[in-house]
Amino acid sequence: MVLDLRGISGFTDFFVICSGTSEPHLKAIAGEIEARLKEQGVRPAAVDGFPASHWIVLDYMQVIVHVFHAEKRAFYSLEDLWGDAPRLSWESAPAAAETA
Repeated sequence: MVLDLRGISGFTDFFVICSGTSEPHLKAIAGEIEARLKEQGVRPAAVDGFPASHWIVLDYMQVIVHVFHAEKRAFYSLEDLWGDAPRLSWESAPAAAETA
């Protein structure tokens, strides 16, 4: 889910919120995000959390990515905390196998 925080927040423009099902899954999601953005010359200002904490935050200044374990995502419910933020629609990039 992508929340548009422009005009609502003074510290970032967007939250990207996603879920994983296990510690290795969280690590893989965060690692893939970092790798893909690094290919574009974009590096996070900060990375906080660990797969064991069930919440990893990748801070790209204007975009903050939250990678939650599904249970922690439901517990913290950022979507509800920022309920007045518009949700943006987006499409996933094609998988590598599909583009090859």
